[in-house]
Amino acid sequence: MKFYLVFFFLFLSLSSQAQINNKIQWEKVSCAEKWWAIKHLFVVKKAKKITTESRKMVEDVKKENLLKGNGYNLQIDAFRHTYWMARLTQEIGERRAKSLGKAHEKGNYQLYKKRKNEAVILPDKVSSEMDLFNNEVGIYLGKKASNFELKELIIEAVLNGKCKIILMDENQHFLDCEGLIIPKEELIGKWENRKCLVNSDYGSVMK
Repeated sequence: MKFYLVFFFLFLSLSSQAQINNKIQWEKVSCAEKWWAIKHLFVVKKAKKITTESRKMVEDVKKENLLKGNGYNLQIDAFRHTYWMARLTQEIGERRAKSLGKAHEKGNYQLYKKRKNEAVILPDKVSSEMDLFNNEVGIYLGKKASNFELKELIIEAVLNGKCKIILMDENQHFLDCEGLIIPKEELIGKWENRKCLVNSDYGSVMK
């Protein structure tokens, strides 16, 4: 194990500036994702490249106004996870992609445990379930499609309700499955709550 740790940090330290940048990025990564990186040392660079590509693709899709959301909710969020997992599947394989997706969600739970007493809304169980569902859609499409047709296929999947989103109203309030607004204070510090998971075409995403 010591060999892998030493090799991993040598890999990150390619130049003085790169070392500084990587140290900052490394500190932002969850423990679960760090362990994934250590166990999958030889695909870390490729996974990082795909993550950067996915962020850029999300920004491009947002500009087209075909999907609802700001990047971290509604249809855009569904696209983000689905595209990321599809591209990872294509580049590093299904098994590695799926394990990275699970590590990411485990990291979200670690973040919740660390900060659950703060007065902020943190990752929760419903969000994790949504992401894992959309990850599976991404894995399926990543195996089925070429990189060139992936973007359109995922947009189509989201618009046709093949992915999952968390129910919100037009003012970005979280709703329960009865359509009632969930008070913000009810969500703070709670892993389990009344957020409602629905298909990504639900009510045309509340118009």
